Amino acid sequence: MTTQQQKINSGFGAGSTTSDVLRGIELTGKLAIVTGGSSGLGLETTRALAGAGARVIVPARRLAAADEALKGIDGVEVAELDLADLDSVRSFAERFLSSDRAIDIMITNAGIMASPETRVGPGWEAQFATNHLGHFALVNRLWPAIARGSARVVSVSSNGHQLSDIRWDDVQFERGYDKWQAYGQAKTANALFALHLDGLGRAAGVRAFSLHPGAIATQLARHMSQEELTEVTAMISATSGGWKTPEQGAATQVWAATSPQLAGMGGVYCEDCDMAEPAAEDTTLGSGVRAWATDREGAARLWKLSAELTGVDAFSTTA
Repeated sequence: MTTQQQKINSGFGAGSTTSDVLRGIELTGKLAIVTGGSSGLGLETTRALAGAGARVIVPARRLAAADEALKGIDGVEVAELDLADLDSVRSFAERFLSSDRAIDIMITNAGIMASPETRVGPGWEAQFATNHLGHFALVNRLWPAIARGSARVVSVSSNGHQLSDIRWDDVQFERGYDKWQAYGQAKTANALFALHLDGLGRAAGVRAFSLHPGAIATQLARHMSQEELTEVTAMISATSGGWKTPEQGAATQVWAATSPQLAGMGGVYCEDCDMAEPAAEDTTLGSGVRAWATDREGAARLWKLSAELTGVDAFSTTA
């Protein structure tokens, strides 16, 4: 079954929490990986999945900090991973695959937002590299385990995708850097990644979703000035219905990862624990999904570019 961007009337909404969407769902025996799972929305996601019985692996760059944040949550493992370092991604994947475990839920939650211009790897713009390319490489390297578990892959985008399509003529911002355009491009990439992966993985029973979690006050905003926070707060109040609690913010990714309402569906962008409607062309940081984030040709083009940049493609037919 294919799906389009239209609400399914899930019965949930902006005020729904992780407890609401997991009510009656049993995850005992399931294994989940949650990047960024030791802070912010990721921590709430980890707590919710583990509370429903799942075994949760949390890849983290700072192991001691992750261990401290996750203390007291049963069923959680912490493993070393730096998404901005493709060697680290490869090492994590190799270690996991050697355990011969299947992945049932893969949530690519980690990310950075509106950071000062930073270059990683071979000179890649850090937001695109961390938010998208690192996750692209990770999912492709973990593909044997993802396919074995017929997993749901959930890519955490945001309505920040409305700020920018993929800048095909200057993806790495080599001709002038704008931190919000860079963030917007990275979030569009998150949506397009899920769209194309869903098509590639469907034969293995793997379905993929992207989503906007809502506006939540977390460490993701650490690079923003007080003036910027004030401006964004005013815009959120006017266009997005206000701030959510972390439990409400994590609900959409947990819903996308576990809800039986989504059986047989995939390749869509979600918000407020439902599928999102198309956004108007002039929408900025509001509800809905812009057309460029649901463009299948753009998704295929981004997949090809990402495979070329990272040197990883689980679906390549070439030797």
